[in-house]
Amino acid sequence: MLTIIIVEDEQFIRKGLLYSINWEELNCVIVAEAEDGREGLDKIIEYKPDVVITDIKMPNMDGLTMVDLASERHKFQTLILTSYMDFEYAQQAIKFKVADYLIKPIDEEKIKEAIQKIDKEVEREKEIRILMQNKELLDLSAEFIENETTYCVEICIQKIKENYNNKISIEMIADELSLSSSYLSRKFKEETKHTFHDYLSAYRIRQAIQLLSTGIYRVGEISDMTGFSDYKHFSNVFKRYTDLSPTFFYKKIMNKELGNENKERSDG
Repeated sequence: MLTIIIVEDEQFIRKGLLYSINWEELNCVIVAEAEDGREGLDKIIEYKPDVVITDIKMPNMDGLTMVDLASERHKFQTLILTSYMDFEYAQQAIKFKVADYLIKPIDEEKIKEAIQKIDKEVEREKEIRILMQNKELLDLSAEFIENETTYCVEICIQKIKENYNNKISIEMIADELSLSSSYLSRKFKEETKHTFHDYLSAYRIRQAIQLLSTGIYRVGEISDMTGFSDYKHFSNVFKRYTDLSPTFFYKKIMNKELGNENKERSDG
């Protein structure tokens, strides 16, 4: 659900926005309101909303200055409502990457359309953010390890890269190197800061994400291609690292590809 702050110095308009639109139907909740830019800045910092709906000309601080200052503290989408069709204002709005710029008097349907567009963009950004939260782990490979690794740990990493799609374990590698698995496990954890199992799982998920992103293979096929014993296990591990199911991720990719294809056809 999108969280929204309304910043508008005209009380009639502010309350109209608050009560005349069915925000719940739009998957939104108004978390705060403010009557000028200074108060709006404080509210944005306090509530960290997904969206800020704001006028431009207001007492104490104008809307664009407020957006500029608040953006340094928190990332959010901005919807401008204004009576001024001024080119300079429009230029500044573009500079601040404003999601939409609507002219008063307020058209309820246009606000709804703008919010629905913002909702899709915020959802996309959240998905990316979720994936990037585990970026350090998903990017595991020898070149990302700060400390120098011993030969046996380098062999482990190389084995993971070459055999992630097959059955592989620390015990198998230790046996090949004539080392005890407990010693090799300890050295691997010391030098990579991750267990062998976590490292292997993360590497497999990274490969799975790349394969899913192509839109070529089915989710079940990718489960087999990345060395997971069964789909349920693959799904659980994928969700543990990304907070998304592989099926959901795949659908998003396919919807994006379909949207791009349709756009290319319409442009052509």
